[in-house]
Amino acid sequence: MVKVYTIASGKGGTGKTTVTANLGPMLAHYGKKTCILDTDVGMANLGLILGLESLPVTLHEVLAGKARVRDAICDGPFGVKVVPCGLSLQGFQQSSPERLRDVMTDLVSEFDILIMDSPAGISRDAVIPLTIADGVILVVNPEISAIVDSLKTKILTEMIGGHVEGAIINRVAGNTDEFNYAQMEKLLGVRVLAAIPEDPNVRRASASRSPIVVKYPTSDASRAFKRISADIAGIEYVEDEMPEGREGFVERLARALFQGKTPWCEQHHGKTT
Repeated sequence: MVKVYTIASGKGGTGKTTVTANLGPMLAHYGKKTCILDTDVGMANLGLILGLESLPVTLHEVLAGKARVRDAICDGPFGVKVVPCGLSLQGFQQSSPERLRDVMTDLVSEFDILIMDSPAGISRDAVIPLTIADGVILVVNPEISAIVDSLKTKILTEMIGGHVEGAIINRVAGNTDEFNYAQMEKLLGVRVLAAIPEDPNVRRASASRSPIVVKYPTSDASRAFKRISADIAGIEYVEDEMPEGREGFVERLARALFQGKTPWCEQHHGKTT
C-alpha cells in the first residue's frame, strides 16, 4: 500500500526541499517505487535542485487543468520519479491547489512512496499537503525561531486531522552523535527521526544541480540521509563505500559561483508516461 509523506516546515530556508531531493532518490535506490512532487506552487525550488527547471509540462499545468500528471513525471537520480513545479508567476496564478487531491489519486496505484515538498508556513496552500498525507515530516533547524514555527505547523496538522510522523533536525553543528535528541523531542512533542549535520557539500551539490547523495555519497550529510531513508524503507542501513563523483571544470566553476552549468537532467533526464 502506498505511503504518502509531506515534508513541511514552519518557516522557509530550513532545508525541506533539500531533504525531499535526497530522500526520494535514496528510497528509490533502496527498491521503493518513489515519486517526489513539488507542491510549493508559489516558491518552487525542487526542480532547480534537480536541474528540472525548464520543462514544458509541470505541476503548474496539471493544477491548471491543462495536462495530466503523467505528462509531468520525469526521471530523476537512482530511478526516482519527479513531478516538478514551474517557476513562472503566471503558472502559479493559474494553478488550483485543490486539484492536488485528484493528482494524488492518479498516482497512488503506481508507487510505494509519494513525497510532497510543501510550502513553508501555515498558509492556505500549505494546508492541503498536510491534510492528504499519511504522515507529515517536519524539517527543523536547531534554533528557537524554527522550533517555534514548527510547533505551529505541528499544531495545525493535528487540528485538521493530520498526523506528524516526526522531525528531521537539519544543519546541526558539530558531531550529531552528541546531539540531544531527548531535549529536542521534548520541545517539539514528536519523535526526532534524524539529525542532519551542517555540511558544505550540500551547497556544492545544489550548485551543480544534483542531490548530495549523488554528488558526494560518502559525505556526512549523505550518510545521514541514507540512514533516514533506510529507516523509512524499513531496511537495515549498511555503511557503503561509494566513491565520490569526479568533479570537472564546469562543476568546479559551479561550486565557486553557486550557479551550476551541468544540471542532472541534461545528462540523465528522460520523459516517462
